[in-house]
Amino acid sequence: MCGIIGYIGTHNAVSILVDGLKRLEYRGYDSAGIVFPCPSGLEVRRCAGKIRDLESLIDGESISSNIGLGHTRWATHGGPTTENAHPHRIQGVAVVHNGIVENYMELKQRLKKHGFSFNSDTDSEVLCALIAFHCKGEVPLEEAVKQALTEAEGSFAIGVISEYEPDKLVAAKKESPLVLGLGEGEYLVASDIPALLSHTRDVIIMRDRQIAVLTPHGVSVTDFEGQPVDAEVEKITWSPAMAEKGGYRHFMLKEIFEQPRTVMDTIRGRFSLEAGDINYEEIGFSREDLAGVKKVFLVACGTSWHAGLIGKYLIETISRTTTETDIASEFRYRNPIIGPGDIFVAITQSGETADTLAAQKEARRRGAKVLSICNVVGSSSSREADAVIYTHAGPEIGVASTKAFTSQLAALYLLALAIGRAKGACSSDETREILSGLISIPHLMEGILQRESDIAEMSKRYAKATDFLYLARGINYPIALEGALKLKEISYIHAEGYPAGEMKHGPIALIDDELPVVAIVPGDGASGKILANIEEAKSRGGRVIAIGVEDGKNLCREDQDVFLVPNTHPLLAPLLFSLPLQLIAYHIAVLRGCDVDQPRNLAKSVTVE
Repeated sequence: MCGIIGYIGTHNAVSILVDGLKRLEYRGYDSAGIVFPCPSGLEVRRCAGKIRDLESLIDGESISSNIGLGHTRWATHGGPTTENAHPHRIQGVAVVHNGIVENYMELKQRLKKHGFSFNSDTDSEVLCALIAFHCKGEVPLEEAVKQALTEAEGSFAIGVISEYEPDKLVAAKKESPLVLGLGEGEYLVASDIPALLSHTRDVIIMRDRQIAVLTPHGVSVTDFEGQPVDAEVEKITWSPAMAEKGGYRHFMLKEIFEQPRTVMDTIRGRFSLEAGDINYEEIGFSREDLAGVKKVFLVACGTSWHAGLIGKYLIETISRTTTETDIASEFRYRNPIIGPGDIFVAITQSGETADTLAAQKEARRRGAKVLSICNVVGSSSSREADAVIYTHAGPEIGVASTKAFTSQLAALYLLALAIGRAKGACSSDETREILSGLISIPHLMEGILQRESDIAEMSKRYAKATDFLYLARGINYPIALEGALKLKEISYIHAEGYPAGEMKHGPIALIDDELPVVAIVPGDGASGKILANIEEAKSRGGRVIAIGVEDGKNLCREDQDVFLVPNTHPLLAPLLFSLPLQLIAYHIAVLRGCDVDQPRNLAKSVTVE
């Protein structure tokens, strides 16, 4: 979720770059920088911290250039330091980069043999060196970029300038957003539209595997093979506030729609499908460490605790390792039996949740190894852990967690497989089967999101309800808890999630013709029992919303609302069932006039016990 801005035109690029970066601040970042050509070569100004720190750095300097690049970085590879900040400059080439270069270590070792040295921990600096290697001041910059990108694996949106061609800016895209702005005698590139709106509303949305060359005379776009692209110019009519949200009405809705990308970013580069195995360097523990683990403790708060409940199911099913899931605020006060040979897993979006940090310290005090599943590089949880799996979800602005939750689940799938493979409880073929399904999840998510209007229409029938009951079984029971939590967080409707088998042990007393019952019906062996629970609810007047799978034709009944998700591996179903429940909560909250992004009484990160 880093920010990119590039400019070429007749005005001073430096002030335009800084202004553009400010318009991207909502994306979240931990360092910032700019690069621009001058008679002595490329000049870079960058620092850890905020854009105001960058402004202080350049304050008083007489800087003027008609071309340049700017960047705000959300740390992934390497902490939030000046050395890791963008732009990166090597041998007359400067690069800003969003995304992940999966094979950067392999490329780095190769480039070192050619005399390149590196000053950062980032994959982005490696990409800069690779372009410089192909450029050498002789090859046209766009050709060097094409050659480098044929060797780099992963996702990227990049901007590149060179001291050898100071009147040219090259941009390229693969699986990370990038947009071109066409102004009067000026041309821009940015990672998001708000950075462009003060200059133009005419934009080109770049597609995957496209390269753009910006000069003072215009913009040309080709594919990676060099074939010209007939790029369509779009007119942006959004307000600046809407532009920050990518045209979505709320940040929460934008973040729901970002989940196909954030799930893919979290798993990318962390496994080998061919080998049917996990990249243990990305897990942070060696195969030997995980082979000897006696017990796993998953500890978290709120939505992250729901992810932990699913993680328990995954780890025990895949690796046959005893696993406990605890609410962090309760962990220290039950005198837990944890010590050497155990792994404590802290699941926290911010890495600053007070109860989770306290539990993490207690586990370490008792001798357990600590793994943090966290979204923020350099956070307290990640600093105090023995190993970290970063979820590459980017900043989550909406208080009610959506993309952070599914990214945590993606990380837990990898952890479960890593332990399973290390212990020999999961074969390479079984691992390959689950990984193949996991790779397809982002595409299946996109199909669900394309049917958002169906959820919006359905939600109109339930917006005036005062209570909801969510039912599910097995691995999907925590999704019922999460669906109920989302609804109560943002719509202020009382909602409860229950294991469906427990309905007759109490909750059935609540059911009448005013109570909506949301039932999650998977395609596994639990579906028959859930269908029986649905009939029990309907016989007492309950209004049923059934979230099922596409082969669940027995759900298509006129006396209930039905939304079907695609078939997938049964262990992966929670990732798909999450989306319609998030959308139900969102649309009901909007219909009730609630503040979706900042619900009352809630904070994004709870930093006190």
